Amino acid sequence: MDIYAVRLDRAYEKHKEEYDAKALEVLRSGSYICGRELAGFEEAFASYLGVSHCVGVNSGLDALRITFRVLGLGPGDEVLVQGNTFIAGFMGISDCGATPVAVEPDAYYGIDPADLEKKITSRTRAVLATHLFGMMTPMEPIVSLCEKHGLLLVEDCAQAHGASERGKKAGSFGYASCFSFYPTKNLGGFGDGGAIVTNDASFAEKCRIFRNNGSEKKYCNAVVGVNSRLDELQAGLLRIRLKYLDEMNAERSALAARYTNEIRNPLLRLPGIRPDVYNVWHQYVVRCRERDALQRYLHENGVHTLIHYPIPAHLSEAYAYLGLQPGSLPVTEALSDTVLSLPIYNEMSFEEQSYVIGLLNAFAPDGRGGEAGNRR
Repeated sequence: MDIYAVRLDRAYEKHKEEYDAKALEVLRSGSYICGRELAGFEEAFASYLGVSHCVGVNSGLDALRITFRVLGLGPGDEVLVQGNTFIAGFMGISDCGATPVAVEPDAYYGIDPADLEKKITSRTRAVLATHLFGMMTPMEPIVSLCEKHGLLLVEDCAQAHGASERGKKAGSFGYASCFSFYPTKNLGGFGDGGAIVTNDASFAEKCRIFRNNGSEKKYCNAVVGVNSRLDELQAGLLRIRLKYLDEMNAERSALAARYTNEIRNPLLRLPGIRPDVYNVWHQYVVRCRERDALQRYLHENGVHTLIHYPIPAHLSEAYAYLGLQPGSLPVTEALSDTVLSLPIYNEMSFEEQSYVIGLLNAFAPDGRGGEAGNRR
């Protein structure tokens, strides 16, 4: 049996007729940029999240870049960001000249409020809180810290469409929040795409101007902006997918619950779940000291996995100028050495998941392993 880490074709096939009809509708309309599909999606997504405004852009990275530029951050400013996030979080900060300051994660892969507070300085202007792997980061203490120290709160929700804490959705806590609609995301399009959401009408309008070459009116450029617009085709297709997002998230939650209940190998550490949250399981990430051997073993048996992320951003060549050496973020670095993302995707069959679980429970590189119960 050959099982991919991610499959996108089955989710498309399930609603193929609707996707195909919408694509043809957009193509036949003759309107491909900043039309009614974009306006319709922005309104629908803002309503889904419980916020006032949504601004569609070209990608999740552009959402971060535009957000920090429009917020007016620049050289000399610091933004706190968790060390175990995808490097785009760092890039969105450094793009405007600000400095990303890496914070250790907590036991649930989110930013650690205790370490965050330790790293606040007179230069700190904002916090970028990432809901990694579709798991909610602890927003209540982070909101309190931002209010206490007068910091801007930005959420990176690229992997958390529909996740919530006490019923309040990811993306509705911050002054601004950034989403990616890359095809593998829970709310994924059929190409690149992203969005900025906010309750501030003035900020939203500034983002709309910035995304459109700095222009509110054609050829009248108020600022030096960028060309970063969510096109009509992607917006139309995302409107279809948004209708099924809760259903698709529930399916992923069921897959995650089965992994949690049936993986019994003591060599694997399963993800913990914070109380009062609804996670949407963009990834199901286990930890294993024998991670590389486990990944080889699974691959040899036809099961493909991913590592999120093998090189932490603070140790990448791109951010060598920060001067952080190995050992500077021990928790982050330990995660990079041990995490493994198991196959999880919509329309994954019972038989496919059974095969993966069986292999995981049989894994014993040193003669140990077996059915001794989960370690979390």
